[in-house]
Amino acid sequence: MKSWLLIIILLSLTSTSVYAEDEIKPFTSDGCSSFPDGTLKDKELWLSCCTAHDFSYWMGGTYQARVEADELLRQCVSNVGEPFIAELMLVGVRVGGTPYLPTKFRWGYGWPYPRGYKAINEKENKKIQIQLKLVSN
Repeated sequence: MKSWLLIIILLSLTSTSVYAEDEIKPFTSDGCSSFPDGTLKDKELWLSCCTAHDFSYWMGGTYQARVEADELLRQCVSNVGEPFIAELMLVGVRVGGTPYLPTKFRWGYGWPYPRGYKAINEKENKKIQIQLKLVSN
């Protein structure tokens, strides 16, 4: 009975990934997700760092691209004067941002789940550019 249930779950995940697998949802950002956007004194001190990081996570891509996005977040938060917070955030995104969990803040969250680590091809890049034009208008 358990193997039957596992087969149904796997089939449902497969059918989800086959449907519109190259469609990207519009960009959204929840700021620093489950982490504060700043300090008590400056409530949005590193919010722009998180928004830029969210953009990278929305778009997704290779494992190396994720490592680079996470390092840019660490550098950005450190540059606003919070090196300790930057290290905490780095640990959080490395653990919590895996593309293998169906969270709203996973690596590649703009694409249907599960995407994993996958280079962005030319067709997908065009769809990303279309979304960017929609956001900028």
